[in-house]
Amino acid sequence: MTFEEILPRLKAGEKVIRSNWGGAELYVKLVGESEQDGKKLNPYFVIDVTGEGYTMFTPTVCDLLAEDWVIVE
Repeated sequence: MTFEEILPRLKAGEKVIRSNWGGAELYVKLVGESEQDGKKLNPYFVIDVTGEGYTMFTPTVCDLLAEDWVIVE
């Protein structure tokens, strides 16, 4: 799948990953809008990495153009 195809799925709460990564990456998910210290916190992506937990995820140009995105069940 392309990033354009998985973006609505991310917005719906699903988890995704690129099949060609094949490393410690478990999935990417979208964290919705929230509040921090009384201020709006805009939505952002996180990636779950084995042994590390969540970290911020910013898709690269290669990620945006890739066609190997899959839904994580």
